[in-house]
Amino acid sequence: MPIRFHLDEHIPAGVAAGLRRRKIDVTTTADAGLVGADDATQLSFAAAAGRVLVTHDSDFLRLHVRGASHAGIVYCPQGSVAMGEMLRHLVLIHDLLAPEEMVGRVEFL
Repeated sequence: MPIRFHLDEHIPAGVAAGLRRRKIDVTTTADAGLVGADDATQLSFAAAAGRVLVTHDSDFLRLHVRGASHAGIVYCPQGSVAMGEMLRHLVLIHDLLAPEEMVGRVEFL
């Protein structure tokens, strides 16, 4: 089974659309009914669904350091890469890594 992603509410909708065009399984905070939910809830949702969380929010890094269980986190500081570049990185992660390789791991874009 390939990596599946969950995008937090600050990731542009175009990233989800681009992943879906490439037949990559992705949910968004809005899809999951989690708009406004706290970070721990977002991470728990993604972990329970076996989805790698994609975020601009460094608070998820703090949850990781504190030992929160997760299926993987992809962290991209806000404004550090263009949307197309972010999409290319996520496609690479999807194509090169297995879900079990992402468990408990943080990838930085």
